[in-house]
Amino acid sequence: MKDTFDKASFIFDNQKPSLLKLKNENSNQRKKKLTLLLSEIKNSEEKIKAALKADLGKSDVESVLTEIIGIKTELNFAIKNVGKWMKKKYVPRNLLTSFAEPSVLAEPKGRVLILAPWNYPIMLSINPLISAIASGNAAIIKPSEFTPQSSLVVREICNNVFSPQEVAVIEGDGKMAEHLLSLSFDHIFFTGSPQKGSLVMQAASKHLAGVTLELGGKSPVVVDKNCNVQDAAWKIAFFKFANAGQTCTAPDYILCQSSLVDSLILEIRKYFEKFLSEGTKNNMCSIVSKSHFDRIDGLIEDARLSGAKIFGGRKHQEKLTIEPAIVLNPSKDSKIMQEEIFGPLLPILKYENLDEAINYINSKPKPLALYCFSKDKKFSSKLERETTSGAFIINDCVIHHANPNLPFGGINNSGLGSYHGKYGFDELSHQKSIMKSSYFSPFKLILPPYSQFKKNLVNLINKIL
Repeated sequence: MKDTFDKASFIFDNQKPSLLKLKNENSNQRKKKLTLLLSEIKNSEEKIKAALKADLGKSDVESVLTEIIGIKTELNFAIKNVGKWMKKKYVPRNLLTSFAEPSVLAEPKGRVLILAPWNYPIMLSINPLISAIASGNAAIIKPSEFTPQSSLVVREICNNVFSPQEVAVIEGDGKMAEHLLSLSFDHIFFTGSPQKGSLVMQAASKHLAGVTLELGGKSPVVVDKNCNVQDAAWKIAFFKFANAGQTCTAPDYILCQSSLVDSLILEIRKYFEKFLSEGTKNNMCSIVSKSHFDRIDGLIEDARLSGAKIFGGRKHQEKLTIEPAIVLNPSKDSKIMQEEIFGPLLPILKYENLDEAINYINSKPKPLALYCFSKDKKFSSKLERETTSGAFIINDCVIHHANPNLPFGGINNSGLGSYHGKYGFDELSHQKSIMKSSYFSPFKLILPPYSQFKKNLVNLINKIL
């Protein structure tokens, strides 16, 4: 193990001499690298599909929808815009500095550690890397040990495009992650649970490193009686079914106006059954490991004991798959309502009026996303104003991932910082203030000693301001 740690430390140290070169690259050089990465992703699509099938049982369609398209979207956007992002930004002068030219230049932070998760093991390794490369950083990626075939593909892709002095992939378990966190990275990008995110932040504080924490939590769905129930049902059902619910922004639980609950359950069950055709059953995304399977199974049983009514949820332990389940009226103290589910279980609680739903949401940690289904603009506007979340989506779920013009990130317990598109470029850049002064400066008029004239001049400036 010591040899492995020593090798990781060597790779980290070996990236330092390349930082100045990377910092001084022009936009065409960065575009070229991003274009090579895009080409390698396209050439590796079959390998990506095979790896995701081996690690998570994903079908080819789901692999393309949930990982490959997301990577290509981010790369195309960065290639198109990185030149604009890199340009020095000239900003307005003010009265006190009217004699100087002010500007802001985005500089790379240096060496970035990317700790990637297992739920989207390729996209959530590569997309943060796109931000790192666009902003001129060196990077080390530590993929999840729970998805070894995907880790292998990420390593092959990076090795084919980058030198290890710029981008390296280091595999290993939690001990390796701990070792990497002990090194003096300039920025740490972590995707995972709030509990692990807290540990990452503690480790980063020892080196005063910047952090981006893409966490999770319980993203609620508020369903108004005045909504298109069929539309709401298929969208909620699909995004809970995709990736077996193992998505940080998946609908975690539903708050449904009481008069609509029966209709909503009927429609969601209809779509779950439609999704579970015989062909789909044989290509269902699996739960990542036996321990995670057992945890989700435990949530079902605990909810059942709390008095909840369960619809669906058939388990196939040999394949580590669980069919999606509706969990109606679990106790608010049950585990399923206290923990992030990260699986294909969908609790539904009833509410009578919107204030009741808002109060419940606000009694919990701020979610990564909040979803609202309503035709009533006043309803959605009130919900938006009176809650706080990483994202707020009306009449849909999860789709904000797909637009790189939007920041993606949480708040407090659901995350710190954001990325995608320019937001990722800015997140991994230092915004350097630059002032180019002239030979004339009014401050020369007020150099000591402070005569009465100079006192009067300062007082006049103070009054003007």
